[in-house]
Amino acid sequence: MTDRLASGLGLDLGANGLPYHIPIHPNLVHLTLGLFIIAVLFDLAATLWPLAHPILKLLQLPNSRSGFYDVGWYNLVAAVGVTFFTVPVGFFELWLATPSLTQTSVWGLTAGTTMLLHGIGGIVLLGVMTAMAVWRGLQRYQWRRDQPRQVQWSYLLLGVFMLAALYVHGTLGAQMGGEFGIHNTAASLLKAGENPNLVLQQ
Repeated sequence: MTDRLASGLGLDLGANGLPYHIPIHPNLVHLTLGLFIIAVLFDLAATLWPLAHPILKLLQLPNSRSGFYDVGWYNLVAAVGVTFFTVPVGFFELWLATPSLTQTSVWGLTAGTTMLLHGIGGIVLLGVMTAMAVWRGLQRYQWRRDQPRQVQWSYLLLGVFMLAALYVHGTLGAQMGGEFGIHNTAASLLKAGENPNLVLQQ
């Protein structure tokens, strides 16, 4: 079914079931994760400055509380910007997926359920991250502009919760590639008894 739809759109699917050699979504995901994790950690370190500053001073690392907040803010903005590409690319690659209909993951979920949860989760997480960026901007430029602590504790708690949610969400994505072999060229070819090195060179 997917092959017919792809052919109808003029897409030439390669060995990994995509019109390009390497899946794009997992690479964008890791960029999203890295930027968001840095944003939360630097905001947390800046908020806990009385504890963090002596350690940084002991290590003789140049630092400032406002500088840490700058890192948190700009990484959050970058994370949201990247994620606006991550999610649509993910849906495109999900649309081209042809997983097993009977296999289940270690969590006991079928490929279809895993894909559904991962897709819906991506939209929800993008929405929350966007709202966090707006909230963070209001704190930075209006509500707490003249205060040493630039972010509210409730914002940081949401950030920590989001880290946990991203872990669960990322695990679903990893199961799609690792357990179901979705767009995982090497795994799919090995299961088919072929040498991925030879196929990809053709």
